[in-house]
Amino acid sequence: MKPIRLILGFLTVGGWTMMSRILGLVRDAWIAAALGTGPVAQAFIIAFSLPNMFRRFFAEGAFNMAFVPMFSKRLEGGEDAEDFARDAMGGLAAILIALTILAQLFMPALIYAMASGYAGDERFGLSVAFGRIAFPYILFISLAALCSGVLNASGRFAAAAAAPVLLNILFLGALIIGPVFGWDPGWTLIWTVPFAGLAQLALVWVAAREAGFRLVPRRPRLTPELKRLAIIAAPAMLTGGVVQVNLLVGRQVASYFDGAVAWLYNADRLYQLPLGVVAIAIGIVLLPDLSRRLKAGDTGGGRHAYSRAAEFALFLTVPAAVALVVIPGPLISVIFERGAFGASDTAKTALALAVYGVGLPAFVLQKVLQPLYFAREDTKTPFYYAVTSMVVNAVVAIGLAPFLGFIAAALGTTIAGWAMTVQLWLGTQRMGEAATPDDRLKARLPRIVIASLAMGVLLWGLATLLAPSLSAAGHRYWALALLVLAGIVAYGLAAYTVGAFRFADFRAGLSRQR
Repeated sequence: MKPIRLILGFLTVGGWTMMSRILGLVRDAWIAAALGTGPVAQAFIIAFSLPNMFRRFFAEGAFNMAFVPMFSKRLEGGEDAEDFARDAMGGLAAILIALTILAQLFMPALIYAMASGYAGDERFGLSVAFGRIAFPYILFISLAALCSGVLNASGRFAAAAAAPVLLNILFLGALIIGPVFGWDPGWTLIWTVPFAGLAQLALVWVAAREAGFRLVPRRPRLTPELKRLAIIAAPAMLTGGVVQVNLLVGRQVASYFDGAVAWLYNADRLYQLPLGVVAIAIGIVLLPDLSRRLKAGDTGGGRHAYSRAAEFALFLTVPAAVALVVIPGPLISVIFERGAFGASDTAKTALALAVYGVGLPAFVLQKVLQPLYFAREDTKTPFYYAVTSMVVNAVVAIGLAPFLGFIAAALGTTIAGWAMTVQLWLGTQRMGEAATPDDRLKARLPRIVIASLAMGVLLWGLATLLAPSLSAAGHRYWALALLVLAGIVAYGLAAYTVGAFRFADFRAGLSRQR
């Protein structure tokens, strides 16, 4: 088996994802300044969320969770993996074209299902118009995800990880040139969405061709391999459906509170920075590696891969969660508060960010635990767990909304995330040695927590001292930079002191192939 370098893979994907997320933050801050939290902003958020919701099924979600293990095992076994990928691409394209046509016809119903609180005001009609323009993005980005899955399974991570950067570059370009030509910002941004999807598809398709995979879709046909793909993907699609119900519940609750859709969206974008960098990197690298190790009967290697992925995830995620809980106000204020985004918006968004921060480790751990199921082609068990978490989310978000307001939606998301993670972890107990944390992971987890808490105390004290500078227009950028840098240094020193990591481990992860 040609091995995948786990740590190098994590860093490659994580580095590109970090670039994408930073550009995404710049994009979202710019959009918030241009659109504020008014009707156009809320319509744009719902319309852009619509294809991204379906993307969870056909892109990095259900389809790829079934496709990547099957493709990886064919690649490992020397079977005709490229033919399988072309058949899968043809079938996926046919489904997505039909879905796009149906979405155009039933767009008002889709918008109502996502934000019934918009009905009766200008947000609804604008969301319908925006949604029809944005929806074809799902076709391009899902085919791009299949190409990315082929690249990732063959150990080539850079191009697939770099593709999302294009989306943000094109958005930023639209924000720059739009005012020059006098274009309306809302319409300019929504037209950018499908063009960005096409650009991402072109990038990864060319990269796959250069890697030796000619991914030209075939006429759809139901081969035995595609039948098996459909059987495996169906429960995963149901799982994705449950996850989307959770998101719909949150958006429905938020749509009844003026401005809440934008507050939750901006908080989500900020906590998606560490979540995306770590969780996406782990999910992309770990799944094909585990699949290939299972094919080769390498139980010890599977355990090592799982344990190192969990250690890497927690080492980066736990301190990030502590920071989001301790200093949400300065983060939101400096990044978003300008133009049409005011101080009241900052306070509400910061509250949502702190609540999301509590759930951050849970969402990342899901990306570590789910590949243990998917690599075994078990997509049914996560579905049952997801149904339970959906019920938890609905009870909390809807039940507490009359008492807590819009923040009940964020609270429901966080509690449901932990419910899902606990179930996934309990379910791995029957998988044997390959799903058992090794001694190094068990020893380092409490040390990671101790180092993170020490960093949190320092951040709280320093944020208090820097409060005047963080609120001053001429000083807030350097004050936040100092705060973040101090937190990183404090965590690094504390983690090294208590033994949460060793430089030798990092060097070994880069140089050794297991």
